[in-house]
Amino acid sequence: MTQSLSAVTLLVPDYDQAIDYYVSVLGFNLVEDTALSLTKRWVVVSPSVNAEPGLNAGPGLMLAKADTDAQTNAIGHQAGDRIFLFLGTDDFATDHARYVEAGVEFLEEPRHEAYGIVAVFRDAFGNKWDLIERKPTT
Repeated sequence: MTQSLSAVTLLVPDYDQAIDYYVSVLGFNLVEDTALSLTKRWVVVSPSVNAEPGLNAGPGLMLAKADTDAQTNAIGHQAGDRIFLFLGTDDFATDHARYVEAGVEFLEEPRHEAYGIVAVFRDAFGNKWDLIERKPTT
C-alpha cells in the first residue's frame, strides 16, 4: 500500500480572498474550486508544479472557510503562533525578492542555517511560514 499526504486544511475567512492571495501574491496554482453547497466549496491551491526535478511540491492547501466562532478564532493561529507551513524553493533570492515586492510581510531578514537559507513570513491571514531553500544533500 502506498500513502501520501494529499492536502492540509487551512482556515480562511473567505474563499475568494484566500484564492486571490495564494494565487496572485504567492504564485500558487488553483488546483480545484468545486461548489459543494450554496455556502461550502472544495478549494485547493498548491505551489508551482514547475519545480526542478527532485523538488517535492508537497500536498496542496485545502482552503476552508471558517463557519463557527471557534474556527474563526483559529484563523492564523492553527499552530499556536509557531511556524505552521514550510514553503520550499529552489531559488530563494528570486522568490524572496518577488514576495517583498508583492508586499508579503517578512518577520526577519534571510538567514543562513546548516540546512539552507530561510526567512519567516506571515501570510495575509496571520499564519507563519518558512520560505526555505535547502542545501543539497550528499
